[in-house]
Amino acid sequence: MKRRTLGALAALALSTAFAASLPAHAQTPQPKTLKVVAHADLKILDPTFTTAYISRNFGYMVYDTLFAQDASGKPQPQMVEKYTASKDGKQWSFTLRPNLKFSDGSAVTSADAVASLQRWAARDSLGRAMTASGAEWKATDARSFTLTLAEPFGMVLDALAKPSGFPPVVLPERLAKMPATAPLTEVLGSGPYVFKRDEWVPGNKAVFVRNPNYVARSEPPSGLAGSKKSNFDRVEWLYLPDANSAVAALKRGEVDIIEQLPPDYIAPLRTDTGVKIGSGGAYQGFLVMNQLHPPFNNPKVRQALMQAVSQERFMAAMGFPLDMRMAYCATYFICGSPNDTAAGAEPYRKADVAKAKKMLADAGYKGEKVVLLVPSDVPYLNAEALMAAQTMKSIGLNVDAQTMDWASIGARRAKRDAPDAGGWNMYVTVAGEFDANSPISNAYLSAACGNTLPGWPCDKQLDDLRTAWLKETVPAKRKELLDAFQARAYEAVPYINAGQYSAAFAARTSLKGLDKLWSGMPTVWALDRQ
Repeated sequence: MKRRTLGALAALALSTAFAASLPAHAQTPQPKTLKVVAHADLKILDPTFTTAYISRNFGYMVYDTLFAQDASGKPQPQMVEKYTASKDGKQWSFTLRPNLKFSDGSAVTSADAVASLQRWAARDSLGRAMTASGAEWKATDARSFTLTLAEPFGMVLDALAKPSGFPPVVLPERLAKMPATAPLTEVLGSGPYVFKRDEWVPGNKAVFVRNPNYVARSEPPSGLAGSKKSNFDRVEWLYLPDANSAVAALKRGEVDIIEQLPPDYIAPLRTDTGVKIGSGGAYQGFLVMNQLHPPFNNPKVRQALMQAVSQERFMAAMGFPLDMRMAYCATYFICGSPNDTAAGAEPYRKADVAKAKKMLADAGYKGEKVVLLVPSDVPYLNAEALMAAQTMKSIGLNVDAQTMDWASIGARRAKRDAPDAGGWNMYVTVAGEFDANSPISNAYLSAACGNTLPGWPCDKQLDDLRTAWLKETVPAKRKELLDAFQARAYEAVPYINAGQYSAAFAARTSLKGLDKLWSGMPTVWALDRQ
């Protein structure tokens, strides 16, 4: 017995020594992993159902698009190999790149593209505008499809490359044809990653692995265009709502990126040699009011609140450094953008609480409770909401602040119920430049009457002016229409602009490709380790 035991120990020692002597390449390699602190918890897996940025970001991880904006904002073919347009702009043809596959190995066909575009067009502002121009999509063979328009639409490629709001991702036909009244729960895309549902822990972690069936473009990554072939085997989104924990993990090298750095940490981390602070692009604060129910169904009440809003106080409360925020921005379309205009802003340039109180009284406010949704887990949104509560109370609105995490707000804001029956009156959010810089890309300015956007804004004059702006091709007349549109927006108040700032991300300096992270979108396929 003793001899057998000694023999077993000797065999174990020999096998251990043999394993240790194996070259590194003969041992099982550890997956190359990128760890990202996501800005919010992932709950809705359908980017065609919600405008929430966390669901949009999820969409770009697992799906691909027919066209995509490059780093300069120009639409580029993505899943499309080639396309043509008639001289009058009414006939378009598209051909998909060969051998595109979904992550289960099934072929991507033109029928998938057409069904996905039809689903998208039913919800998105640009899609609805194309439909109003008589857009008809038709598959002609397995790889080709056409677009026929009753009248020219000058933003076809811009629409197909729309980066945010409702990005036109390509789904399998059977999923694209499912009712759009509820979010899809099945995930099957042709993008760079596969979602690991078996490792998904809501409130904690979402995991993606490289898609073995992804067919990359040959061009290098640029914005959302070009190759999305990942340098990492695995990407983990970590949900760390405590900012101290997230920053400490970054400094220790336990995570690689904080997607949206809380403003209070920007200045301290600027001096950390192991961390790089990068710009996430221009953003605008939104105060979104539910226009189905009192008191914000009355535009005069909305005007009264806008009169009390101090953009400078909102931006200061959100904590952005002076060099990353504006004291005042008059335009709805992002200051410094091509559509920057001050039309209609003059009465609201300076916050005036006394005047706002009188406007509220004149509007006939009856003391209705205002249910404000306050996010608990996104610091700058929490500060924006608390400043909104303070501003509303200052003019006499009866505020009921209800605190919950951002993912819960994303679900709650879709409810049309009365505020006292589980609905809401106001929530706060922010929008990047690509979601604010025109009458058609700005979700709350592009929402025509009958829309499904939470808040449900409706103004027939805005609809008419937007349509005229879309159709106008003469630059001078187009500018006049843009000014007229914004002037009307200051009267209808589809939402209130709480101010403009520059977002920031933080990343370990051991990463390369950080200059390719685009406009606040976590284009992680462009990254690698030094």
